[in-house]
Formats: sequence, structure tokens, C-alpha cells
Amino acid sequence: MKRKTSIIILTYNHLDYTKKCIESIQKYTKKDTYEIIIVDNLSQDETRSWLQKQPFKVLLNEENAGFPKGCNQGINLADKENDILLLNNDTIVTTNWLENLKICLESSPDIGCVGAVCNQNENQQGVSFTYKDMEEMQQLAKENNVSDSTKWEEKAFLIGFCILIKNEVIQKIKQLDEEYTPGYIEDNDLSLRILDLGYRLYLCHDAFIHHYLGTSFRKDLTKFYPILFKNRAYFEKKWHFNTFEFDQIKSASFPLLSPVSNLLELNCGIGITLLRLKYQYPNMQIDGIEKDDNKRHFAQKFAKVYASLSNISESRYDVILIGDILEKVEDVNLFLEEIKKYLKPNGSIIGEFHNAMSSKKIIKLMTGECYQTFKEQKNYFSMKEIKQILNNHNYQQISTFSWYEEKNDDEIKFLQIFEKEYPDLKYTYYTFKATIHHE
Repeated sequence: MKRKTSIIILTYNHLDYTKKCIESIQKYTKKDTYEIIIVDNLSQDETRSWLQKQPFKVLLNEENAGFPKGCNQGINLADKENDILLLNNDTIVTTNWLENLKICLESSPDIGCVGAVCNQNENQQGVSFTYKDMEEMQQLAKENNVSDSTKWEEKAFLIGFCILIKNEVIQKIKQLDEEYTPGYIEDNDLSLRILDLGYRLYLCHDAFIHHYLGTSFRKDLTKFYPILFKNRAYFEKKWHFNTFEFDQIKSASFPLLSPVSNLLELNCGIGITLLRLKYQYPNMQIDGIEKDDNKRHFAQKFAKVYASLSNISESRYDVILIGDILEKVEDVNLFLEEIKKYLKPNGSIIGEFHNAMSSKKIIKLMTGECYQTFKEQKNYFSMKEIKQILNNHNYQQISTFSWYEEKNDDEIKFLQIFEKEYPDLKYTYYTFKATIHHE
């Protein structure tokens, strides 16, 4: 018999969101498969009086306990046999949402937690379709929410707006870490704790819900930033790397990447890029290099990850993702010669760099902001220089992908004068792919 699900929702004002969320659960979730638990953090509107009239479990706090503690209170109220689903009250669920999450969660004993996709793309948990109203949203969600295991993406982190946690995992972790009170980064921490227990996390692209982002305390930045900095510091002390690791994906390299047999990623961190590549190219053998022991501890859960290149046999890879390493190494020429050894004949490197001759940098230099312009890295390149350096080391067939940030008025005027003669000025970043020529 399948386990039921305890859906835990925290409220703090915004009764209109809460009503819509619960109405959608009741309409789009199979009866007798769930219970609803509401924990209210001392709402000042009509939320509490409304909740007292409802048939589900309700806890009315006499203080704002914050998100982690509120979730823990809800977990303690849940039927001990149930799986736990943490759901924001500013969400609207859809056809088959919970059924599809459960199918993924129960498909393997080592899957400990799964999450839904939504209309926001933080942590790359967004979808490609858009809609003009909730009616159109529900129709598109119905078309999207057809259970399909090829649409399950393994992740290192799931955002807590909608996450379903297996009962046995809850029994082991007991609760969210309340040191993150009033909230923010507790879901990063929870994800790592689940991974540390030997379970896997999956994002279900076949389970879409709408997320308003309407009740977030991020709106008051004077309160948000002190909480953010405090929680980031606590996270780093606990895990020995910072939360920016969750954003370290080499997505700029993807436009120049095509299916190959073997790929190596340098400086793979905790495995964010490795996992995305595994989802996009399931038949590709993907390895990583990460010298930091704490980061490698997690990356090794997803792929073969080595501490250094010395652990790898030569002439092994079709592609090596080097990221922005050319901006950071002491000796660019030595690096390009060394990395050759690990490429197969006609193998390629794919790298990224900030364009040293972009209009943004040139204008800063012209206005005397030299330090602010060039403080970020050790080495600076234009595309012309990159091509010359690569050619000097027998890297050929160089292809590029370029993109730029939004320009201000000064940059637009500057480009109108010089862009025709120097077209590279308009690009802020470049990605390049270069194939080794073996003599």
C-alpha cells in the first residue's frame, strides 16, 4: 500500500494565497492520499480565524517561529507513517502534481527527496512555457504532467517551495536545521543532509506547479540581507564551502557542446554542471576534477571525480570543459600544453572568459576605474588574443559563442562610434571551443 502524504503549509498573512493553494490541492489531488497541516506564524490578517474553521490540522503559533521551526512543527503533527511534502502557500498545484512526484520518489529505494518545476527558474527549476492566466496555466500543466522517467533530473539541491521527502528520510534527519531561522538556505542544507545519508534528489520536470513568489520576506531588503549574510556564514562554517557553489554551472559552455563519448570537467565543485550534463546527455561518460575535499565529497556521489589530473590516464577524453581557468592560472601556455595530454586525437577544450575589450571595461578604463575593471582575475583576453594563443599550441578549428549584458546610455553611444571597426566591443563574455591538432 502506498504511503499517504502530509502536506505541510506555513502561513503568515496573505490569506488569499492560502485559500487558492488549498483549493487547488483539493481539486487536483486524489482524495484519501494526503492530509493538510497548516502552521500559522502569527498572521495579522484574517488567516487565523479562517483556519480555525477548516477541517485539517492547524497549529496557531503565538510568535513568528520562522520557516525551519514552523516546518518542524508541521512534521511533528504529521501521521508518522506518511511522507512529508513542504509546500509554500503562494503556490497553485495542478493535475497529477502529487501523483507524479510520488511515482518518482517510489521508483528507487535510494531516492530520498523530489521536487517540482515551476514558472520561476531559480536553480534551473523553471519551464519553457508561459501563460497569460491560471486557466491557461492549468491546461499547459495538464499537458506537461504526464509521468515520464526521462524527465527526472538528478540534482544536488532542491528549492523548498515544493519538496516531497520520503518517510524513512524524515525518520533519519528528524527536522530542518533551526539555526537558519527565520529562513533562507535551510533547503540547501536539507539537500546536503539527505545526500550525506546516501539518498539521491530528483527534480521532476513532469510535475509543474505555479509559484507566485508573493509572500517572500526578500521584499524587505533591510531585513533580508542581514539574515542572508548570517545564514551564509553558518552554512559555510557547517559545510566548509559557501552557498555560491550551488550556482557554479558552466552553462555558457553548453551552446558549443555536442554529444561525445567522454567528457571531463575541471573545477567541478559539488557537481552542479556534472548533473546537468548527465540529464542532457545520459549516454555520455562524464568525469570531474575537484581538488577541494569538501566539494569533491558531494561531486563523487554523481560521477567519477578525481583530486587532480595526475590520477587520470592520458589521451582519454573527447572534450574537456575548462571553464574560466585561463583567467586564473599562473602560466596559460603551460596549462594549454599540459591539458593536451588528456585529450583523444581530435579532442577539444571548451572554455569561457570575460572579454577584456568589451565596451563595459573600456569605458571604465577611460574614466579611470582601472582597479575596479581588472581586479577579478589574473589574466585578461580579447578573442583575437585567445585565438592566437590557442593556435600557438596547435589548437585549431576554433568556434565561438558570444553574449552581452544590457548596455547603459554611455555604452550605447560608445558602440555607435566604434562598433563598426571593432565589433567585439559589444560582447561581454565569450565561450570558445578548440580542437587539438596532432602533428
